[in-house]
Amino acid sequence: MPKTPSEVTFVPGDGVAAVDRALTIATVLAQSNTTLTLADLARLTGMYKSTLLRLLSSLQRSGLVVHRSDKRYALGPLAFLFGRSFEQTYGLKEGVVPVLEWLVAHNTESPSFHVMHGRDTRLCLFRIDSPHSTLDRVREGDVLPLDRGAGGRALVAFAKGASSQAPLIFTSFGERDPLCAAIACPVFGPSGLLLGVLSLSGPLERFSELAVQRMGGLLLTAAEMATRSLGGQWPGTMAPVDRLRA
Repeated sequence: MPKTPSEVTFVPGDGVAAVDRALTIATVLAQSNTTLTLADLARLTGMYKSTLLRLLSSLQRSGLVVHRSDKRYALGPLAFLFGRSFEQTYGLKEGVVPVLEWLVAHNTESPSFHVMHGRDTRLCLFRIDSPHSTLDRVREGDVLPLDRGAGGRALVAFAKGASSQAPLIFTSFGERDPLCAAIACPVFGPSGLLLGVLSLSGPLERFSELAVQRMGGLLLTAAEMATRSLGGQWPGTMAPVDRLRA
């Protein structure tokens, strides 16, 4: 189902108004995970249909949006090229996905890799489901809040330039979803650049203190492997775990 207006998290800032509105349309399409009608877009963006049609015409010419034969709109091939270019710029897929596979092979909860996405959200760029019969509901391409969940808090802490005493492991218990928990750890690139965070997430009942301790050690190892694979330098010391409970 299309997301409601309250779920659309793109907030235009200073700049060119027409560009802001066009990016709002693209963001709504990306977050909806489905095709949308003109009426859907009007409801979700708050724009008049006449305004939408002008902007959609430009977006269609660029290939960022396509207008299907069933009169519905969807992201176009340019969106795919943007995603591929983002991955290739940092070599993220080659550096991160093998680490996610390594975590699953070591019987952890489902691993994901999240990156910053605007001022208030993060994007799940890669995800591998664990073999457990019950899982949390996170998929590649999902846009999640920055202010809730271990992954969001880790991104915020290190995007702002965390001190050497900052924790490398962040945890959350029922914070974003009352039935789920997660632990997260940053991944760095050259010159200490924050590339994103690795996270392990799943049902709350499987995150006992012993499980968190075991998975935290594996997550640190995985984050270090990803950091070194992507040309970064791993911090030499680790501060205490930051426990965040709802």
